[in-house]
Amino acid sequence: MTPLALPGYAQLSAADEAALTELFRRGTPPNTLRAWERDLAYLAAWKMAAFGRPLAWPEDETVALRFILDHAQDLTDTPGPAQDVALELVAIGLRTSLACPAPATLDRRIASWQAFHRMRNLASPFAAPLVRQARQKARRVAARPRAPKSPRPVTRDILQALLATCDDSHRGIRDRAMLMLAFASGGRRRSEVTALNVEDIGRDDFDGKGLLLVRLLETKTTRQDQAPRLPLKGRAARAVVNWLEVTGLTQGPLFRPVSKADRPLPRRLAPDALRVILRHRLRLAGLPPDFATPHGLRAGFLTQAALDGAPLAAAMQLSLHRSAIQAQKYYADVDISENPAADLLGD
Repeated sequence: MTPLALPGYAQLSAADEAALTELFRRGTPPNTLRAWERDLAYLAAWKMAAFGRPLAWPEDETVALRFILDHAQDLTDTPGPAQDVALELVAIGLRTSLACPAPATLDRRIASWQAFHRMRNLASPFAAPLVRQARQKARRVAARPRAPKSPRPVTRDILQALLATCDDSHRGIRDRAMLMLAFASGGRRRSEVTALNVEDIGRDDFDGKGLLLVRLLETKTTRQDQAPRLPLKGRAARAVVNWLEVTGLTQGPLFRPVSKADRPLPRRLAPDALRVILRHRLRLAGLPPDFATPHGLRAGFLTQAALDGAPLAAAMQLSLHRSAIQAQKYYADVDISENPAADLLGD
């Protein structure tokens, strides 16, 4: 993918273009790169199936308009060219069904397509007035109720039930530390938890203040040069320190697989390990394994903050939400009868 297309008198050399492409890659979070790669494969396959031609740079407005129209309706009972293209994409595994894609999925693919244009310093066809209007109408037509990323938030009482299942084995100590860190440091995403290294846990203030500082090298909303240090206090801090002391870890991955013989292994947990651990603990606590997902820890942190009367801005400092509107949704989901503001005069 060439990041820029310059006039003939200012063409970059092949070495310069390669360096610029690498700069774009190094400045982009890994999750975003993976999403771009998937979207690029989908877009290229769709364009070839629909028009018999590869992607063009810049892309034509009629192609962008056709893409929106093809993805703004359920094609199950709609024979025609759009259904034929969709069936071809299903056959090669790039589309799961003929149902209308979620508006968020369409938005993400369009955002990726726009990003590919920006990398080449080209205008995106999705900026054209007619295409923008079609996109807005498609989003409205395909709108559906907001589905939570977790069936339920893991609030403090649920977390307590999960922690009660953690014994003093290496596995139990690890799971206790992981769950408490994920919740108490602001509701961390599962990839952020498994990416932590021992070196990311600052212990300078632990003996005096019982405080750890958790450094997140890269998150969905921050880059490495913005790596935040988030406070971890009380029981959560003690749980993490206990894991470090019991295992004797001094460097490398913070959370690791534990063998059947209950020995920590020298490799990092898989990015999805927190989901497996959460399901296991839910089952041990007598709850259905699909009671909550790892995002429930993030939702639970914000929900508990609302229940405890913590200001939204304070909760966002830890959750690292950039959008107050997005974070406010968790506050709005709290039963109004549980709102702390209802008890200002006491009993």
